Amino acid sequence: MIMKKVNPHPDSFESNPVIDQISGASRDIWQTDHDIMAEIGRLNSLTILRRTPQGFYLDGAEHGDILLPSRYITPTMQEGEHLTVFVYRDSEDRLIATTERPGAIAGDFACLEVTSVHPKVGAFLDWGLSKDLLLPFREQTKPVRTGQKVLVKVVLDPKSERIIATMRLNRWLEKQVPRYRKGQSVRLWLIDKSPMGWNALVNESHMGLLYHDESTTSLSSGIKIKGYIQRMREDGKIDLTLNPDRGARVTTLSTRILETLKQNKGFLPLNDKSAPEEIRDTFGVSKKDFKQTIGNLYRERKISIDPNGIRLNGE
Repeated sequence: MIMKKVNPHPDSFESNPVIDQISGASRDIWQTDHDIMAEIGRLNSLTILRRTPQGFYLDGAEHGDILLPSRYITPTMQEGEHLTVFVYRDSEDRLIATTERPGAIAGDFACLEVTSVHPKVGAFLDWGLSKDLLLPFREQTKPVRTGQKVLVKVVLDPKSERIIATMRLNRWLEKQVPRYRKGQSVRLWLIDKSPMGWNALVNESHMGLLYHDESTTSLSSGIKIKGYIQRMREDGKIDLTLNPDRGARVTTLSTRILETLKQNKGFLPLNDKSAPEEIRDTFGVSKKDFKQTIGNLYRERKISIDPNGIRLNGE
């Protein structure tokens, strides 16, 4: 019996020669079928057919017999027994089985360390097997170096049937507009740092931005953390925070600023250049929260910002 993991394949590689991108747990469905062939890049339960000097040959159904090299054989293994093995292609394109368990299988996101960089091929990543995982140059969003940890998706190239890694994550994310709510807790996987903050994978399905502040100073690429939805933009982009109260606090402050503007004929002599003391005396919040909130109101076209203060639009 072969255990099969079912995972819908995204757009075909053929539509784009470049595939778009911590060890992540996949949400695939396991099902069993006696007649399904072994799946490359996944764990399979295969039957031992016979022993040879090279090792055991396992029943790969339509893939034919698959070799489990002698170095993986234990004295208790017997012909007719089912073994859980990982199946992949070796450097000579032969299907090989191993009892080693990789840190990620085809379809998973994973944060893996670069073990070496080949000048003509790409980088090689440690994923827990004796043969390192290839991250081709064409799948790199920027150059990587030995010792660096990178967030990738492990994928099976349908043309070569080789398992590779890609840093081009966008191709593998959900296309629907996300339906998160402000303050909702989410799983974040940090990808890389930008001038504004950390680009992060949200629930392994969308991309978001975790803005720089005092809570993000000790973060590093590839770590998993709990975060919160700070704001859902009209264009579908996601603003993130590590502060569970910030979403609610910013929402409340937005309302207070708009109400105060209405009570003062649509104008307040405060803006992002004002002294922190003035802002705290008026609204009882930090300058950072005030700047963030008026920035949101400005992007929502509810206010305008000029050198002398903020003005309610339509007044």
